Amino acid sequence: MIVYRLICGNEHEFEAWFRDSTACDAQIAEGKVVCPHCGDISARKSLMTPNVAPKGADSPADKPSARRAAMMRELRELRRKVEENCDYVGPRFAEEARRIHYGEAESHAVYGETTPDEARALAEEGIEFGRIPWVPRLDS
Repeated sequence: MIVYRLICGNEHEFEAWFRDSTACDAQIAEGKVVCPHCGDISARKSLMTPNVAPKGADSPADKPSARRAAMMRELRELRRKVEENCDYVGPRFAEEARRIHYGEAESHAVYGETTPDEARALAEEGIEFGRIPWVPRLDS
């Protein structure tokens, strides 16, 4: 896994994880990389400094596998909290987010799926939302 610093067409900087450089380039070209700030899909790689550990800094926490495992634990915990405290609206997420934003539905926390186009439209309307990498549960 490799993390890239990216910039969207609106100059928002963000990071994303990819299997390798080829996967990053392919997902950017296919419009599958979405800015978490505004929903824009015109991402490009930004300048990055290499993450080179100094000699002798070889503790287990510095190893990529340990960092990845810690990140996955945190994402699973985040998923658990979202599922426990929010209402699942599935593919109707954009519709429900609009209803809440415009006062047509009672304000409540929701989660679900949305297409890149729907995400972009929500962002353009000023409707705040976030994207979470949805990792599989270990108990499934």
